[in-house]
Amino acid sequence: MLKTLRGIAALAVLLSAAAVVTVRAEILEQIIVKVNGEILTKTEFEQRQVATIRQKNVPVQSEADLKKAIAEITPQLIVDTVDELLILQRGKELGYKLDDAQYKNIVEQIRKDNKLDDDAKFKAALQSEGMTEADLRRSLEKQMIISRVQGQEVMQKVGITEEEARKYHQEHQAEFTVPGTVTLREIFQPVQVAKQGVNAASEEEAKAKVDALRARVLAGEAFEKIAAEESAAPSKANGGLIGPLNQAELAPALVAMLEKMKPGDMTETLRTPKGYQILKLESVTPPKVLTAEEAHDKIAERLFEQKRLSETKKYLAKMRSQAIIEWKNDELRKAYESVAKVDAPAEAPAATPAPPAPPVTQ
Repeated sequence: MLKTLRGIAALAVLLSAAAVVTVRAEILEQIIVKVNGEILTKTEFEQRQVATIRQKNVPVQSEADLKKAIAEITPQLIVDTVDELLILQRGKELGYKLDDAQYKNIVEQIRKDNKLDDDAKFKAALQSEGMTEADLRRSLEKQMIISRVQGQEVMQKVGITEEEARKYHQEHQAEFTVPGTVTLREIFQPVQVAKQGVNAASEEEAKAKVDALRARVLAGEAFEKIAAEESAAPSKANGGLIGPLNQAELAPALVAMLEKMKPGDMTETLRTPKGYQILKLESVTPPKVLTAEEAHDKIAERLFEQKRLSETKKYLAKMRSQAIIEWKNDELRKAYESVAKVDAPAEAPAATPAPPAPPVTQ
């Protein structure tokens, strides 16, 4: 695994934006973009590319696979990276930071949740993730700042009125429809399979036995009693009871057959892939559309998520438009613009890209 990951990292370096290399000077680092004066380096972005590929479990067996994977993830990843820089910068303006007490409390909870009850286990866990404790603190602080900025700048603008909730319910009733269900009982006998195919004798015996059991039900014996005594299905433990079953998940042929039955009715003897069966329809529950009051929490959750995404897009579009973004890599600039322009809401001002510049070194 480690060998594979090292290979991915090495290939990522080869396939990232080309640096200007000369025999006269060694390149220490390449800047790909400056966001309000804060730099994003080639190495930092390559690390994000590799981490994203690992996180998504993208299969990479060759250089061609890696090229394809990088091409797919890079446009959204460069936008997310720039947006993250903007949010973190805003968080610093607001004075957000992770103090020692907060960090200690979070780490204690992490150790408790993961049963890392001593320092050795904790350090080993960090090492297995390729992290130091300093890396962990930076990561936790980053998460905290992003969360607080979003809460302060976005979430406070998200509100839902009763009128909006009712309108959403009327326009999306399918989302609040509880599927109908059926509850059945079964009696089943298997057919043995021979090397040449179906065992003819077993076929005849199984059908004859189910036919006889069906006749006993018709003669007045309780279906569930016979199922408990004679069925070969696991459901015999419950008198052949199966369900309630979601009608939307049943085979169309079974649904069509059940539609012609009423509770208490029994089917003819049926051939299944594994044997013979009879079914009794116990009960039917029709589909039900939840009222706006019954679906209140679901409506609020879905409307909130829609508005949160909308307000987040507006907020990020505004941040991008006000930022000074200086691109040092034209290929990544184009990738960024291909996503950022699509993401920006119509009413939000479009970001003004800086003129392209060749890669520089630092």
